[in-house]
Amino acid sequence: MNVSLLRLYPIKGLPPVDVAETTVLPSGALSLDRRWALMDARGRFINGKNVPTIHTLDAWFDVSALEVTLDGRTFSLMRQGSEFAAWCGDRLGQPVTWAENADAGFPDDLEATGPTFVSAASVQAVADWFGLEVDGLRRRFRCNIEIDGVDAFWEDAFYGSTVSIAGVEVQAINPCARCVVPSRDTRTGEAMAGFQKRFAELRQQHLPPGVSTAPFNHYYRFTVNTRIAATEAGNVIRLGDAIS
Repeated sequence: MNVSLLRLYPIKGLPPVDVAETTVLPSGALSLDRRWALMDARGRFINGKNVPTIHTLDAWFDVSALEVTLDGRTFSLMRQGSEFAAWCGDRLGQPVTWAENADAGFPDDLEATGPTFVSAASVQAVADWFGLEVDGLRRRFRCNIEIDGVDAFWEDAFYGSTVSIAGVEVQAINPCARCVVPSRDTRTGEAMAGFQKRFAELRQQHLPPGVSTAPFNHYYRFTVNTRIAATEAGNVIRLGDAIS
């Protein structure tokens, strides 16, 4: 079993970019993952949870150049963040400002600041439940690392334990609780009726035998929240890395 997909989200709430490798930061986050964010006039994140129309911002990233392109216009992530935010604000019809956290990014779970991971078989299984294409499913759940060579929901056995990715020790904290975002088409923002209820029903039904239900106060949870110790800072996670 190994890392079959390594995906970063340079700007929180916007589309991802697939990479061949990334470095672990002292905070346990992955370098460039959710390093930047768009903020509204009240200081809230502009993301799918708060602003459904963000799904229409089909940005494209060049991580080697640290650039983002939207509607044919390219911006430097290091020098033109404010201009990019204003460009997005024009599209969204509201004032938008730029924020950056180079040390830890802007994770959803402040107690588990590491990358999320999941088995590739789990992604395929959930896509099949709803008749979705696999990459569309990936964009709904916004996970960082996929692991192949294991069964669907293999990852549910590891809460409270550690998974090693080519020697990088990753602590599996809990199954990630989900918001409204996975119910929506990631390009139009249109919601799928009954998604959350049906997902929870199927998730409970497909929990592997012998797996503890203790981490599940509800079953609208998918992918694994993690924590990586500061001692792992500077280590690199690569596509194809072995898992143990």
